[in-house]
This record gives sequence, C-alpha cells and structure tokens, in this order.
Amino acid sequence: MAKVVPVCSSSKGNSVFVGDSTSGVLVDAGCSFKALREGLALCGIPFEAVKAVLVTHEHIDHTKALGQITKRTSVPVYASDGTARKLFSDKLVEQTAVIHPLSEIKSVPVDMDIDFFHTPHDAAESVGYTLKFGEHKVACCTDLGYVTDEVRDNLLGSDTVYIEANYDPVLLKGNPKYPPYLKTRISGDHGHLSNGCSAEFCKELVAKGASRLILGHLSQENNSPKMAYEAVEKTLKTAGMSCGVDFTLDVAPVVTQGKYIII
Repeated sequence: MAKVVPVCSSSKGNSVFVGDSTSGVLVDAGCSFKALREGLALCGIPFEAVKAVLVTHEHIDHTKALGQITKRTSVPVYASDGTARKLFSDKLVEQTAVIHPLSEIKSVPVDMDIDFFHTPHDAAESVGYTLKFGEHKVACCTDLGYVTDEVRDNLLGSDTVYIEANYDPVLLKGNPKYPPYLKTRISGDHGHLSNGCSAEFCKELVAKGASRLILGHLSQENNSPKMAYEAVEKTLKTAGMSCGVDFTLDVAPVVTQGKYIII
C-alpha cells in the first residue's frame, strides 16, 4: 500500500515521502533531521524505508536536514548539477558529502521509474520529480513562478499530484511585513504559484486523468488552507468537476500529524 506523506509543508520547511513502510523516496528534506524521522514514524514509515532523497533546489526550506542525512546515514542524495554546486558553496553539506547527479537517477534502489523536469524558480537549477510505479504516476511540483510547457508535459497524465498553492494575491499585496521587492519576487515568473494559478493548472490535470490533488508549500503569511482549498475546489466546480467524485483534494499540513494519502 503506497502512501504520499507530506512530512512538512510551508514556506519554512518542505519534505514529502512517496512509498510504503519498506521502501520509498523523500522529495526534499526541509525540516530538522529529528523532525523528519519523527514525522515519518507518525505515519508508520521508519527512516530506514527512505532509499533516496531527491532535492528540488538549494533553499533552506527544502534542504535543512541534508547536512545530517549526508553525515549520519548512507541514504543517497540526488540533485541537479546547479543545485549540487550551491549545496557545497553555501555549506549546506560538508565538502566530503556525496551528491549524486540526476543523470544517475535511474539507479535509485526503489521499484519506481523516477524522472525530473526543470521548474522556473529563483534558484540555481530548480527541478520537480515524477515517480511511476505499478499503475500510478505521482508528481511533486512546488516552487515555480508559472507553469511552463516542460512542467505541463511532465505532470499531465499523473494520477496523484503534489502541487504548489503558495499565496493569495490579495493577502500578499496587503501584507505590511513584506517589502515591495519581496512581493515582486514571490509573484514573479521565478517565484511561486498563486492559489488561482494553481487552480487553473489543477483543472488541466484533472481533465487529463489526475484523481488526487494535494496542495503544498502554502505561505503561512499570505495564505490559509481554507483559501487554497476553496480556490481550487471552486475553479474545478465551475468547470464541471466534482470534488469527491472526479477528484480528491487535500491540503498538506505545515507539520504532519500522522496523516497521509493512500494511493
């Protein structure tokens, strides 16, 4: 029984496990190593089940535990060349750490066909991942300013999609804590997906066969689970797609409370 386990999901930390209690992969490791292990355990996943960590990009909310993982375990870590260089130059891992290139991703020791695609984000070389096993295709895609053709081509046809819904434009615009340059960065082509943009893409995904949608990487400052959920549900309902019939919709929690999605 395979699971999608959002261990943590927010602008402060992101990590999602795909697999079962014996074998699977982590996409990102953006919380402490202790929190990562405890979060997985809450969902019935021992850390020993993690056979690889797939890194999307170097930002700390996606890489916080990498230093400990590379130092204390033998779990292989995979990243794009640009991300790997930043991991070393920003001292997120020790210089002796081994970061495997994505050209070796087919050698991950799991019964999955893993692939990657590039995403438009203000990082060295940001990527997302698709994982195929049995009759399933799971896609993990966060931290993108807009949906490129490459993103669309890789995600369409997935039955389970973990997709970003980062911010509500009205909340972002009116947030007095955020300076103009930061608002521009977040809403720009190399920033993050708004609830509305995510909803429009979810409509395409469901039309092409997606039956499970998981909204992730919500901003705690400029969004809420209720706003993200309602934005997506309303857009799909307007298109004649019924939640609970044509698709299921979940919002990943900031920190797991033992909840996961069975696929």
